[in-house]
Amino acid sequence: MKAWIAALGLALASPLAAQAPESDPVDYADETRWLCLPDRDDPCSRPLPTAALNPNGYGSIGEVKPAQDPPIDCFYVYPTVSRDSGLISDLAAGPEEQGVATLQLARFATLCRTFAPLYRQATLAAIPRVAAGEDVTPIFDRAYGDVLAAWRHYLEHHNQGRPFVLIGHSQGTIHLTRLLAEEIENEPAAGRLLSALLIGFAVEVPEGEVVGGSFQRTPLCTRLGQTGCVITYMSFRATNPPPPGGMFGRAARPGMTAACTNPAALGGGTAPLDSYWFAAEGGFGASDIAWSSEGTPPVPFLRTEGLVSAACINRGATGYLSVLVNADPADARTDDIPGDVRVGGRILPDWGLHITDMNLAMGDLLRAVEAQRDAYRRRR
Repeated sequence: MKAWIAALGLALASPLAAQAPESDPVDYADETRWLCLPDRDDPCSRPLPTAALNPNGYGSIGEVKPAQDPPIDCFYVYPTVSRDSGLISDLAAGPEEQGVATLQLARFATLCRTFAPLYRQATLAAIPRVAAGEDVTPIFDRAYGDVLAAWRHYLEHHNQGRPFVLIGHSQGTIHLTRLLAEEIENEPAAGRLLSALLIGFAVEVPEGEVVGGSFQRTPLCTRLGQTGCVITYMSFRATNPPPPGGMFGRAARPGMTAACTNPAALGGGTAPLDSYWFAAEGGFGASDIAWSSEGTPPVPFLRTEGLVSAACINRGATGYLSVLVNADPADARTDDIPGDVRVGGRILPDWGLHITDMNLAMGDLLRAVEAQRDAYRRRR
């Protein structure tokens, strides 16, 4: 598994990653090449029944629905989820792609039009091949080529001068980091960037700085309402920080640290998180969680406020969001949360809470984008 993580890093560190990718082009004028588009029935447009999970048990139940004619756009690239048998995924939206878009992007439809291209990503099936020493740089170049083509199509045919947010997780963050550095931050579109939510893989900055490293002109977000900036983190339990030698939770280049911005406290410090969980059986390890002493969740999604708290930790190359569960045996809520990556029942400490990186702070990410939207509109 460490070899797989290192292989992901090749997409950013290898000299080949700076070359123009060569692959058969995908026609993103074809709507079937998109996982999510505005004004159609897809994983980003369906209601999400959500119940509050309070200290005294289950509370009110609401249903999240997309906004009508929102003023901003969200461009999302999903993480490594494809179960296709080859090293490179096809362009068919399977249940894994649809599911992760529902979990990570759909709530943003309350604020923005949602754009999520299908792309030929490096699949889960590539893991053992990478572990055997196979070079995956061409695979990542092909995947990035698709993301780039989708972005250029979006910019030419859909954007129409609208402000936008980039949203990525894991492999999606790798591709969007490259896109922002090479295609956006030095171009006119940078003036319309509200933020880049680059979660689950390292964005690098010089230690103690907010810009430099991965980006030369796009800083980390340090206050609510700031635009043209990056929110990024990799989450680990406070009791299980990134282990020595791991790839998640640390920068690869000398003199750099893995940037961390706490979505609930962009200026720094510890803060309670506003979390949204997929609580259905089998979701994100949810079968291991007794969510409430009141019994089974009434709907598939739960919201908890303050069940967990988080703070950014940076020490040398290491940087991560340290997550603490505010356990209380007298509280009806769970004293544990899902998110660990397991293989054969064994937790992989290198990965931290990778599975639930975004959902841990989903409410805070939404609030940050909402504040950026409002600040941008006031300036206009």
